[in-house]
Amino acid sequence: MLRQAREALRLDGASGATGLQVSVNRRRKVVRLAYVAPFTQGRPGAHWYAAHHALPRLLSRAANATVHVYVFDPDEGEQVVAYGNGRRVGGERVVYDRVELPEGRPEDLDEAAFLHMQSRWPMGHLAHVFGLSRKELLRLPRAELGRVLSLEEESSADVESALEALLPGGVAPHAP
Repeated sequence: MLRQAREALRLDGASGATGLQVSVNRRRKVVRLAYVAPFTQGRPGAHWYAAHHALPRLLSRAANATVHVYVFDPDEGEQVVAYGNGRRVGGERVVYDRVELPEGRPEDLDEAAFLHMQSRWPMGHLAHVFGLSRKELLRLPRAELGRVLSLEEESSADVESALEALLPGGVAPHAP
C-alpha cells in the first residue's frame, strides 16, 4: 500500500508528503486513507484531492475493488468519485449554493427535511453505501482507530502489522 501511495504522489506531481493517515471504522470495515502533507491541509487540501486521483486508481487496480475518493468542503460543496480496476466508474458533485430547495421559503425547511436532502447528496449516498450515517463518514478523519504510516520508513511487514491491528482478520479495505 505504501508503494502505491509513493507512486501515486509521483504520478500526481506532488512532493512533501511525510505519511499516510489510516482511519478505520471497524464496525463497517471502512478504511480512509489521506496523505499527511502541507498540500492536503484545510480547504486547499480538500481541493487538492478533487484533482489528484492517482492513489485510488492504483489501489482499485491492485485490490481489484471499488475505491472511492471524496472531497468535502463544508463552505462550498462535496464530491465523490469511484474507481474500479484503475478506471473512473462513477461520481457526483454538489455545489451548495446551486442546490435547489423544495418549494416555499428556505427558512421553512425544517431540520429533518434538510437532513433528508443531505442524505441524497454524494457524501450521504457514500455513507449509505458503507452502512454509515453521513455524520459518521464525515467524522472518519478523527476516528479513534487510526494511525499515520510513514512514507519514508515503514516496511511491508510494518504496514501489514499495523493494518492487522486496525482490522483484525485481514479484511480488505475500502479507501474513501
